[in-house]
Amino acid sequence: MKLSGRTVLVTGGTRGIGLALTRRLVGLGARVVAVGRDPGGLAGLTAAFGDRVSAEALDLSDHSAVDAFTDGLPDRHPGLSVVVNNAGVQNLTDFLTGDPADLRPLLRRELAVNLDAVITLSTGFLPHLRGLPSAAIVNISSGLAVAPKPSAPVYCAAKSAVRTFTRALRYQCEDTAPGIRVMDAILPLVDTDMTAGRGRGKISPDETARAVIAGMERERSEIYVGKAGLLPALMRIAPSVGYRALRHG
Repeated sequence: MKLSGRTVLVTGGTRGIGLALTRRLVGLGARVVAVGRDPGGLAGLTAAFGDRVSAEALDLSDHSAVDAFTDGLPDRHPGLSVVVNNAGVQNLTDFLTGDPADLRPLLRRELAVNLDAVITLSTGFLPHLRGLPSAAIVNISSGLAVAPKPSAPVYCAAKSAVRTFTRALRYQCEDTAPGIRVMDAILPLVDTDMTAGRGRGKISPDETARAVIAGMERERSEIYVGKAGLLPALMRIAPSVGYRALRHG
């Protein structure tokens, strides 16, 4: 899959992994539709990349706004052929000490951004994408989808659901829309604002973006990045070790 000349949607495109993806895609000759909530970050993208980036303000936790965005984007960007669902939020949650009433709105937003928006964008663009000779949907998941950590149970559950959804959508596209490649990028711990002050052995957003894009170019159904590549064998041979490693990672 050549990315030069394509129009690529990247959610969470103003920070962290999304910003690194945007930079690399522009460098490869793609045009990026970058989605984010921060007006300053969006303005910075257009200032840096000019007409190579189209900045779209969107709150992915707002169901109505996501629906309207999904319905209208193909008319504004008819060249759209790749969708990268990268945006994510993570709340550290202790259900035994936190107030359930206080936690509910945070966790519902977490599910909206990490799962509902991914499903809406992935499926909402299908009528447009299936009319193209070549297209792709890339959903960013995590090693925590395979083996969860106790401090972010809803994030882990959402990422696990994204992996299952992505595989099932891939099956459907293979059967009836083979021009659409559906890919799952499984990440290790990445050094972003979301992980500040947590964990060790992080990789950089740029290293992550480089690996994800390489997997896209090779049309890999599953793109394991960094140490996440050890998970399939580890969970097959010694699942208890895998669960323990991520539980305390």
